[in-house]
Amino acid sequence: MTQPTLLLVEDTPSLQLVYESVLRSAGHKVKSEGTAAAGLATFKALAPPVVLLDLMLPDRDGLDLMRDFLALRPETAVIVITANGSINKAVAAMRAGAHEFLVKPFDEQRFLNAIANALASVGNAPAPPATEPDPVAPPGDFIGTSAPMRDVYARIRSVARSMATVFITGESGTGKELCAQAVHDFSNRARGPFVPLNCGAIPSELLESEVFGHVKGSFTGAISDKPGAAASADGGTLFLDEICELDLNLQTKLLRFLQTSTIQPVGAARARKVNVRIVCATNRDPMAAVRRGQFREDLYYRLHVVPIHMPPLRARGDDVVTIAEAALARFSLEEDRRFQTIDPEVRTLFRALDWPGNVRQLLNVMRRVVVLNDGPVVTRAMLPIEIHHELERGPATPGPDPDPRPARAAIDGLVGHTMAEIERLAVEATIARHGGSVPKAARILDVAPSTLYRKIEAWKSRG
Repeated sequence: MTQPTLLLVEDTPSLQLVYESVLRSAGHKVKSEGTAAAGLATFKALAPPVVLLDLMLPDRDGLDLMRDFLALRPETAVIVITANGSINKAVAAMRAGAHEFLVKPFDEQRFLNAIANALASVGNAPAPPATEPDPVAPPGDFIGTSAPMRDVYARIRSVARSMATVFITGESGTGKELCAQAVHDFSNRARGPFVPLNCGAIPSELLESEVFGHVKGSFTGAISDKPGAAASADGGTLFLDEICELDLNLQTKLLRFLQTSTIQPVGAARARKVNVRIVCATNRDPMAAVRRGQFREDLYYRLHVVPIHMPPLRARGDDVVTIAEAALARFSLEEDRRFQTIDPEVRTLFRALDWPGNVRQLLNVMRRVVVLNDGPVVTRAMLPIEIHHELERGPATPGPDPDPRPARAAIDGLVGHTMAEIERLAVEATIARHGGSVPKAARILDVAPSTLYRKIEAWKSRG
């Protein structure tokens, strides 16, 4: 079978080059255009089976261009590319006939998986392998083959095609959203939208509108209708991150939504049915939140059907080096650097570090190394200063039993304060003890960093 030529319509030259490089490295032929007019002309000439289409073009709306493509060749698989703030437009494209949509920024494997699925849907996929794929190979965008991660991969594959709600737990930065995306990609809903919503990053007064939508004029600032995340995920998957940060009143409405599959936007007179699978995640202990009265017990049991725990990076052995090498290759390509490998001493150090920020912290370190240095080898001297500080501190060693008198004095000092004042004193003292780092304080206090940021802002506004 002759390898088909894919059409890429993207008006940013740098992104054109990156997408072309990834596609050609994977063995695909691709023709790129930077405008809607040129894209339409090339489409008519080549009749490509798959089109990669940026919805934001300089001379025409990408959604209208897609409709022209599908009118000429309905069998074409169109993968729309959109910025993070334009998910509603991407959902509209799906309803208008798009095969799939990708939200920037996305990584190489997600990009190639979308191409493979699109080619398969139009009958241009390469012949399947003679043997069955490894059932514990990394799915989706995951990297690493440690034993804890093989268990995660197997659980993802076993649960993906069911309608059961998946509850993902793990520390911040362990890849909970990647896990949710993989569950979606391996499910029967893979062609539907995957809509992530961070419950801890949205003010509580706006969260109901973000989840269930609102109608124009329903409150001050509602200048137009908004579908909400649940409606946008119709036919696909709704990923609720930091679910334990959800306001108790909204928890009641979410429970009703799970029981009835209906949503009622703020200000709407009627409810409507949607077909959505729920995947949720938290970096806290959900049962502890139930015991503290912060999370409804009935909602917990409704959501906690299939648990998946993401292991911390420090428990993943050589995965830390594998991830670092993959990040080095990707960032070197993006930043036009000459890095090729990591010094053996740095590999040993990476295995020994605690990595409190997990994979997110490791990617941050590798990005800074690549941006501030050039290759071919990553050496210890290139590592950020905080990594050197961590190495100097070394592992914590137990000391003598502390004198209980200072602790008793601290407790006595709280007597006479209100609960709100005690909370503020505890939060501010914890942040100060950890060098002003809100994320570190949040880990100690067992809350999301966004919770602390909201409290700090509220305290500042009250003086």
